[in-house]
Amino acid sequence: MSNFLPINTILVPQGAEYKAVCRGLSGITTSIPTVVAIPVGMKPLLKYLQQGEFLTPKSRVLIMGICGSLSDRYTVGDIVLYQDCVYQGKQQECDRTFVAQLHSSVSEKVSLVKSLTSDRVIWSAPEKRRLGETLAADVVDMEGFTALEFFNAAGVSVAMLRVVSDDCQHNIPDLTPAINSDGSLNPFLLAIAMLRQPLAATRLIRGSLTALKVLEQVTNLLFSG
Repeated sequence: MSNFLPINTILVPQGAEYKAVCRGLSGITTSIPTVVAIPVGMKPLLKYLQQGEFLTPKSRVLIMGICGSLSDRYTVGDIVLYQDCVYQGKQQECDRTFVAQLHSSVSEKVSLVKSLTSDRVIWSAPEKRRLGETLAADVVDMEGFTALEFFNAAGVSVAMLRVVSDDCQHNIPDLTPAINSDGSLNPFLLAIAMLRQPLAATRLIRGSLTALKVLEQVTNLLFSG
C-alpha cells in the first residue's frame, strides 16, 4: 500500500497523538515517513511551520491526530478524511488525488468530511451542534486550516486523517486555558480544567483513549501494505 502513497512527512500534534502514530509505525519494515510533532493551535503552528523544513515542492504531507465531532453522524472512534477546512468564512481544500488514494486504502472504515478549524477548544455540546449546523461542518480541530493555507501556498500536497475523540452530545472540559502560547499543554492547568468538570473529564479521557487506539491502528494499516 505504501508503494503508491509516497508520503514524505506525517505531522501530528505533540503528546499522546504523536506517540500513538509512532506506535502505529513501530513494527513496520518498509520505508516510513518522517513523523514530526507539531504544536497545538493555529498561531503556534503557523510560527512553527514558518521555521520548518517542510517545503520541498511535490512532497506529500499527511496530517494526523484526533478531532471533535460537530454532527450526530460521527461518534468516538470514527476515522475521518478531510475534504476541506473552513475558518472564519474562508476555505482551504485538501489535495484531491492524495485524499482519493488514502480513501481507497482505508475505504471501508473512513468518512469524507468537512472540517472547521477553531482557535480555541469547542467544549460545549450545544455550541458544537450549532457550529455544525450553521457552517455545514462535520468535525472541528485547532490546526487544519493553518496547515492547509501554509502548504497550499507552497505547492505541497496535503491530506488530513483524524479520529473522532469527542461527540457532539456531551460537553468536554474547556481546555483552552491549559494551552500555552507555544502550543504545548500546561499539565497543571490541564489538571485543574479536568477537576472542574469531572464527569466531562472522564468522558474526554475515555473518548481520547479510544480515538488514540484507532489512530495507532489506522497508521499501521496505512503503512503496513
